[in-house]
Amino acid sequence: MLKPVHLFLTLLTMLLLQSCSFGAGGERLPAPQAADPIRGITSEMYRTIGPPPTRIVLGFSQLGTESSWRMANTASIQSAAEEAGITLLMENAEQSQEKQFEAIRSFIRQKVDIIAIAPVVQSGWEPILQEVKQAGIPVVIIDRAVDVKDNALYVTFIGSDFFEEGVKAGKYLLDKLRNQPGPVRIAELQGTKGSTPSIDRGEGFRSVIKERPDLKITQSDPADFTEHQGYAVMKKLLEVPKQEQPSVLFAHNDDMAIGAVRAIEEAGLQPGEDMIIISIDGTRKAFEQMVEGKINAVVECNPLLGPLLMQAAKEIMAGRTLPKRMVPQEDIFTKEMAGDELARRKF
Repeated sequence: MLKPVHLFLTLLTMLLLQSCSFGAGGERLPAPQAADPIRGITSEMYRTIGPPPTRIVLGFSQLGTESSWRMANTASIQSAAEEAGITLLMENAEQSQEKQFEAIRSFIRQKVDIIAIAPVVQSGWEPILQEVKQAGIPVVIIDRAVDVKDNALYVTFIGSDFFEEGVKAGKYLLDKLRNQPGPVRIAELQGTKGSTPSIDRGEGFRSVIKERPDLKITQSDPADFTEHQGYAVMKKLLEVPKQEQPSVLFAHNDDMAIGAVRAIEEAGLQPGEDMIIISIDGTRKAFEQMVEGKINAVVECNPLLGPLLMQAAKEIMAGRTLPKRMVPQEDIFTKEMAGDELARRKF
């Protein structure tokens, strides 16, 4: 029988190495089998370690409730903590880094065993992480990265490869337009300014589309990862002469894309036909809109990180070494694939 740590490392290696690619028509090509891309790591993995000698107390600073993705992420962490027998102290920062600092200092005063942080932005974390280090509390960064000079300030980062998500979106667009001459005008709805996913997704997308100089991002504005702002910003972007309107929309998350779809329809355009729409997250709402033909493709960003976070917490408390980066398996889906996949969506 595999020892628990060996089982964890084996399954984690499978998770990190899996990849999936697609043909020109959007069909899924065969790939090695591993954990389901939506279910991620199952609760069976952390059950193998067994209960710790004393109940672990985990302080978690969640950045907010700005999107369907975020709410699914929170629910995953809450349910995984309960199943793993870990006491979860969670604070909602409501998109404020200052509130995150306050929550972290509160966790230090309460002498929690581990602190997990989903940072609202990636800069400005070194001083507070130094405080946590001085208190002798290990830190796990989840979802979004932090920009610090000393990576020893945290044990591991659990989260998606946002740059690669942007790359996938760009590759889809190149494939979609391979027989269509330019120029092509692209509108971009960014997420929260200064956040890791917004920065990396934009850079990944640009790194691919630069292969075609006739593809131009002519409009790019932040919409804060919310449906309301996606609608408002897209409505404003369409207030230009028809010849200046974009024919492609790249939205950094589904909520913004869904808001933008409404603005596009109000402008008398047909989303998914008059304008190619590419989004990131993979929520049920986005899949429903793909089934309706309103969104062309969605790059998955898996929010169900709770089991992996609880597994990491148990490993840390057991004194075991973890990889510095843990990336969940993720996929890309086109509207042709959406109908079959919709029933499997967990969020």
